[in-house]
Amino acid sequence: MRFGPVATAEAEGAVLAHSVALPDGRLRKGVVLGGDDVAALCAAGIAQVIVAQLDPDDMGEDVAADLLADALLAQAVGLRRSAAFTGRVNLIADEPGVVDLDVAAIEAINAIDPMLTIATVPPFQQMASGGMVATIKMISYAVPRAAVEAACALATDALNLRAPVLPDATLIITEIPGGAGDKGKRAIEDRLSALGVGLVETVMVPHDQTTLAQAIAGARGALILILTGSATSDIADVAPAALLQAGGQVSRFGMPVDPGNLLFLGDLQGRAVIGLPGCARSPALNGADWVLSRVVCGVPVTAADIAGMGVGGLLKEIPTRPQPRGVPPKSYPT
Repeated sequence: MRFGPVATAEAEGAVLAHSVALPDGRLRKGVVLGGDDVAALCAAGIAQVIVAQLDPDDMGEDVAADLLADALLAQAVGLRRSAAFTGRVNLIADEPGVVDLDVAAIEAINAIDPMLTIATVPPFQQMASGGMVATIKMISYAVPRAAVEAACALATDALNLRAPVLPDATLIITEIPGGAGDKGKRAIEDRLSALGVGLVETVMVPHDQTTLAQAIAGARGALILILTGSATSDIADVAPAALLQAGGQVSRFGMPVDPGNLLFLGDLQGRAVIGLPGCARSPALNGADWVLSRVVCGVPVTAADIAGMGVGGLLKEIPTRPQPRGVPPKSYPT
């Protein structure tokens, strides 16, 4: 592509790089100058304009954005696209879900040519219907055809939306004297609702291992959530121990995300079990949201996956936490 000033009389067929005011209106940047446009510019005494002129091996910005968008969506489900405009196409979630990205492929596409770009939300970002998942933008008025073709070759299956696969959940809440009771039920129900998951039952039981184990074993939901009245402080504490007693297993206790450290993840005969941290009583984002959305959408979550959540896992402070970060901790005798 050639970019720069040319004589107005020779600008027909070029792309106007900057808007130009005329006595009878305004020619907007990005317009392909036709014969009438050139005549109007000359009549206004404008002898020179700054334009982009495509070479034979170039592709216009909208055509390039169209092709890359189509390549990204060729095998994707749950996503739709906007029309190309000024070299931009937005990719939109058609339904709730989490974004499944081939990060290496996206990075490789962005390394092909600086004028060809894709910006996405982070991997496994939870999306609502209508949320923007990615935007494709051709920065200049034209991109080399070879760059677009190389990008399209890498785009297949690089971006997807994983829709919810679990229909419903059981929430089990344990109670202690003077505890929070069912506080937080609404926040958890709203989280599930945002993913299209129904809360099939809420079971309130005393904070006792055997009683909780019985409730876990009798849960009807496809997903089992446990919210304890007293914080789970160890893998041998009441809730993880109750899951083991019920015949399940614990794959991970604790996560490097704050708030959300005290989450545990397990399984009961093929059904995922999430021990929720106390911060899940608040609607604010916490580590449990990252695990919950993936599990609901059928994305495997391993202990290694949770261990890898620490980078970026320092989330917004909760003002009501008993021991806010930044306040010197109590000293204990050694």
